Amino acid sequence: MNNRILIVEDEARLREVLCDYFRSKGELPFAAGDGRQALALAGDLAFDAVLLDIMIPGLDGFSVCRALRRENDVPIIFLTALSDEEDKLLGYELGADDYVTKPFTLSVLYAKTMALIKRSRGTMRAGDRLEVAGITLELPAQKVYAGGRQIALTPKEYALLRCLMQNKNMVMSREQLLVKCWGYDYEGESRAVDTHIKRLREKLGGYAACIKTVIKAGYRLEG
Repeated sequence: MNNRILIVEDEARLREVLCDYFRSKGELPFAAGDGRQALALAGDLAFDAVLLDIMIPGLDGFSVCRALRRENDVPIIFLTALSDEEDKLLGYELGADDYVTKPFTLSVLYAKTMALIKRSRGTMRAGDRLEVAGITLELPAQKVYAGGRQIALTPKEYALLRCLMQNKNMVMSREQLLVKCWGYDYEGESRAVDTHIKRLREKLGGYAACIKTVIKAGYRLEG
């Protein structure tokens, strides 16, 4: 599996070297030269690990780490020339997983990155993830990815998608979906399902093709 690695480093030459090395190992590196660009990329794509320089323009590495931790638990390794113990402690308090002090060996950095990715995946138990047709649900965190890109769903949209994925290739009537996603005491119109399915499809984009409308019956998610 090709891992998406976000490399945040303001020194252009080092950034290029890191990207080339991770690419040579079969990974998918994405580069950012400052903190704001890093957060913009993280908002558009789901990453498997982040290599984060501390002394970067715009927002420093500590601020970027803090912002990333508000959204997810992606493994974060600080790349830094700082060796002060207080800086390291602050980084760990903000949620960093490891430190690599410059200058460093590329092979060691790569090994640490892969170990953290493996460890982060190992914390997810069997049954905690649903994957169908390029769509992934991480159930404990209620996160949704389409083609590796995280998308934001409302609670009802998430509940509908989860129900369809858990019952893939089966036709779910509007009444069944209402009961499972709205509850037995819901007194509104069954067409509420259609409205939410429409919005869900819009957010899934090209990955929405797996959600089929079954005339006079309901909906089916094909896997």
